[in-house]
Amino acid sequence: MNKTSTLPGFEYNVWDKDIPIEKSSYVRENSVQFINVDRFKCDKTKLTMLDLFCGAGGFAVGASWAGFQSLVGVDYLAPAMETWTSNHPNSIGCLGDIKMLDAVELKKLLQNKGIDHINLITGGVPCQGFSRANRKHIDNDERNFLFKEYMRFVDVFKPDYIILENVSGMRSTAGGAFEKAIKDSMESLGYSVNVRLLNAADYGVPQVRQRLLFVGVKCNDGLAEEYIFPEGKFKDAHRTVRDAISDLPCLDNNETKDKYYVSPQTEFQKLMRGESKKLAVGKPKKLFNHTAPNHPQETVDKIAQTKPGLPMYAKFKQRIRLQWESASPTQLAGGIRPQFQFGHPEQPRGLSIRERARIQTFPDSYIFKGGIVQERVQTGNAVPPLLIYNLTKPIMEDICRRDREQNR
Repeated sequence: MNKTSTLPGFEYNVWDKDIPIEKSSYVRENSVQFINVDRFKCDKTKLTMLDLFCGAGGFAVGASWAGFQSLVGVDYLAPAMETWTSNHPNSIGCLGDIKMLDAVELKKLLQNKGIDHINLITGGVPCQGFSRANRKHIDNDERNFLFKEYMRFVDVFKPDYIILENVSGMRSTAGGAFEKAIKDSMESLGYSVNVRLLNAADYGVPQVRQRLLFVGVKCNDGLAEEYIFPEGKFKDAHRTVRDAISDLPCLDNNETKDKYYVSPQTEFQKLMRGESKKLAVGKPKKLFNHTAPNHPQETVDKIAQTKPGLPMYAKFKQRIRLQWESASPTQLAGGIRPQFQFGHPEQPRGLSIRERARIQTFPDSYIFKGGIVQERVQTGNAVPPLLIYNLTKPIMEDICRRDREQNR
């Protein structure tokens, strides 16, 4: 039976593609609010970047490990911007519709702050219109065309490198027209472009997550002639759910714990807890965002009765109980009011936000804001920082090589 509205005398099929897509009440439209402008500071030892469609900050975190500082984050979801700005208190947040943000004026603002050049612009353009998990998937979804706003900022700032990311479904949408349009747009702005479909699990992310990446290098500027995607070092041995979350405390239904009880069990856990020498990741003052969902008893029983690796609900095959010895399936945002997606492998509950963040490779020092429902949206929408680190490290090396050669 089709699900219908609950308004008396007005019923419709919510999956009807002719019905406009419901928008989150947390979206800020028609204007832009600037945040942290007076607190802005730039670390001159780091390369500079702009984080468009920034969400919770997957690009900013991963690129920071490679030596970039995100000077500006832009997003229209208020909870995501709260997370981004609270974790980047010396960077400028722009909350609102990117179509209302004047790229020239933003450039002038940064110039007044002493910033004359941007090395990198990243963009995780909204993916719901391309995602095959979206049951209202349509080619002419207005969100599918927001890449044009990204190009507008590239045209004004002319950074050394550009990266745009989206779901694998973009490749097949409209017969590949969107992929071609993005690549053509980048090339028309003077960039040599390489496009590749990557699995984040191949790069150390404990999650099978296919993403389409566009990377452009500004032509004739002493940089590499073409970006070469690094090969993933974990192709033959993906990190598992056990690698990711087995050190986090057990939780009863609706319980919160804010401290660790055991030492890190894996190299990945050391990295997430800021105890690895491989990356400069800060140590958390305590354990954040580790609260179990408040399930009704029937949900607790359903999870408990489900064998790890199998779906918990017959009609929703993507909602499975995770298993320890495999990478997680793709973590989803789940719409504007998402329920829990995955069951814990051992405990009869859904995942905490910290466990979802671990699966996405956000370090434990990164604090999510907005409440458990909106934090699910943020962790589901995010690009994994560890994937971005692997992609931006060679970019940093190329820019630094160019700078050394110019200063000889």
